[in-house]
Amino acid sequence: MNEFFRSGGPVMYPLLACSFIVLTVVIERAIFWLRVGLQRKPALVDEVLELCRSGNWEAVRLKTMGSRDFVVRILVTGILHREFSMVKAMESAAADEIQRMRRTMTVLDTMITVAPLLGIFGTVTGIITSFEMLGASGIDHPEAVTAGVAEALITTATGLAIAIFSVFPFNYFNSKVRRATLEIEKYATSLEIVYEKLVHGQASFKLKTEDPTEP
Repeated sequence: MNEFFRSGGPVMYPLLACSFIVLTVVIERAIFWLRVGLQRKPALVDEVLELCRSGNWEAVRLKTMGSRDFVVRILVTGILHREFSMVKAMESAAADEIQRMRRTMTVLDTMITVAPLLGIFGTVTGIITSFEMLGASGIDHPEAVTAGVAEALITTATGLAIAIFSVFPFNYFNSKVRRATLEIEKYATSLEIVYEKLVHGQASFKLKTEDPTEP
């Protein structure tokens, strides 16, 4: 392995740095999504919506206290600002959550682009080295150019390998973000509908109380 690394030339050092960055990001995001999965409480979300139907805000506060479910946090933010702008409050909270989910994804995306480019750069330097060796030793000693050819091929293969390894977790984590976004939209819309029905029902009840002749 050490010989393989040395044969790749100086470009292997930035490629090694890229591989460490990719591995670090993948491990960090994997741990992050594992925690998110453990913190999710779908049953609690349904309970919150059910309590909102009756306007039992104190019960919602007690039920959600200490919850780390991202959907619950967004719904609670909307409930706290229900008398001002529930929708905008939830949009702001959702934007913060999605940004947290996408953190370091730009780094992974950059590595997918940079690693093959570094591999191509290594290919070019390897070919240059081969021609220099060929010019110095002459055509009678073609074995002198093998070091440059090896450098060209090794860096290209390494750059492609890093990019290929990065694409799968990148797409997987992006799909997790998309699913989370759809889930946020689903429950936020449900809360909006529930609250509008509650407010409309309370307004109708108040109107009937004030004017019994109303149908």
